[in-house]
Amino acid sequence: MSKGVWYGIAANVAWGLSPIYWKQLDQLPAPVLVAHRVLWSVLTLGVLFLLFRHRYRFEWRPPARRIVGVCVLAAVLICTNWLIYVWAVTTGFIVEASLGYFITPLVSVGLGVLILRERLRPGQWAAVGLASIGLLYLTASVGGLPWIALALAATFGLYGLVKKTSPLGAVQGLAAETGLLCLPAAAFLLWGPDGTPPGALDNGVGLLLLAGSGLVTVLPLLLFAASVRRIPLSLLGIIQYLAPTLQFLLGVLIYGEPLSRTQLIGYGLVWGALILFGAEGVYAQRARPMPTSRA
Repeated sequence: MSKGVWYGIAANVAWGLSPIYWKQLDQLPAPVLVAHRVLWSVLTLGVLFLLFRHRYRFEWRPPARRIVGVCVLAAVLICTNWLIYVWAVTTGFIVEASLGYFITPLVSVGLGVLILRERLRPGQWAAVGLASIGLLYLTASVGGLPWIALALAATFGLYGLVKKTSPLGAVQGLAAETGLLCLPAAAFLLWGPDGTPPGALDNGVGLLLLAGSGLVTVLPLLLFAASVRRIPLSLLGIIQYLAPTLQFLLGVLIYGEPLSRTQLIGYGLVWGALILFGAEGVYAQRARPMPTSRA
């Protein structure tokens, strides 16, 4: 396999196993964890920029109003996504969180149709319809919307849409977003109601895990960015389902989260939609005529 495939697998394995990491810090409230995640991500990115300054060169120019607006919106979306995800993992909703990332590609497709006026092929419409049936079934049978999954899918799908319009690269964009969140995160840790249990951060292991949250955040992104540049998006899209699959298995097999027959049917419909969506994309790419070369 190529380096791009390995980079993509490594990034998604890291994201898929991330609940194990956050579970070690479940004695802390989610807002405190996210604030630390922001600050340590900024520090980690700063170290990377110093080590690889020959690669990431910046020339200071007054930022355009549009770029600032895009970065602020992206920062709000990714912070909200992190907050919901960390809260879900640390309070025992890993399975529902994994569902959110299973349906994120379909949300992205829906946003493309509604906002970018993209057109869907019949197979893509069928996949979106099947996933919608699965979500409606879960809503009707459980008695409420799977709001964690929908919130994660919506925030990450919108984040991807905003990033599509950003002129900044993946690493530079993350640096700008975490930089904008840095002051609010520091202010929250200094003066906000953290609700941290007494003695929760008295041991060196807890502090080390908090410091490592920056690397846990930044490293998968770097691997993902390297993968995007090397392999087709259709292949990367299939690899991306590895992360929510691992999260789902962790929630059920390791942390013993309940999975009723009703949930299994609803999730099965969503999984069937994803299989249809992926197979249709591969077929469409293979059926596309090869460009003819001119003599």
